[in-house]
Amino acid sequence: MKSAIIQLPGLNRDRDMIAALTRISGRAPVTVWQTETELPDVDLVVIPGGFSYGDYLRCGAIAARMPVMQAVAEKARQGALIMGVCNGFQVLVEMGLLPGALMRNASLKFVCREVKLEVTNANTAFTRGYQPGQVIRCPVAHHDGNYFADAETLKRIEGEGQVAFRYAEGTNPNGSVNDIAGIVSDSGNVLGMMPHPENLIEAAHGGDDGRALFAGILGKAA
Repeated sequence: MKSAIIQLPGLNRDRDMIAALTRISGRAPVTVWQTETELPDVDLVVIPGGFSYGDYLRCGAIAARMPVMQAVAEKARQGALIMGVCNGFQVLVEMGLLPGALMRNASLKFVCREVKLEVTNANTAFTRGYQPGQVIRCPVAHHDGNYFADAETLKRIEGEGQVAFRYAEGTNPNGSVNDIAGIVSDSGNVLGMMPHPENLIEAAHGGDDGRALFAGILGKAA
């Protein structure tokens, strides 16, 4: 599987994502700068975490309007896998590729710690490396990860199995409604999640609970 990483001013997890994809797939992803208007022929596009454009206006709002994002949206329409982690999740919401909004953490404080995630739907391209209901460890680092959706949208995404991950065992770090930590699009090929699975893929990280996500996407044994 060929992959690409979108790079934007202010992102700081692109190298972590490149390292994860390279280590697990055996092939380094292509890096694509924000001003590009076309994407290479790839199967997976990742928008990594950080603070694109300093999180001015709203987190991800400026990044979502960069030229490369039109190409990302087109790839999504074509059925390619698109994944946004942390700031990348915020960008995908701002682009309209995922429903809802990501607001300031309920504590009004930046959170950086490990949480527990329940794999709510293991029947997606992104979660098939896990068992249904499996609880995994994963780090978070964000200020605006409080997921919110209106009642109608929430009912729809819950009913259609679009919630991929929930914060488990009382570890919700931001106040997200229904403990939602990650969702997929109605077509199933776009994932947004606040936690950072790329930072828990090997023993040097203190564990490898995030590895199965990438292995599942890439079709490799974890």
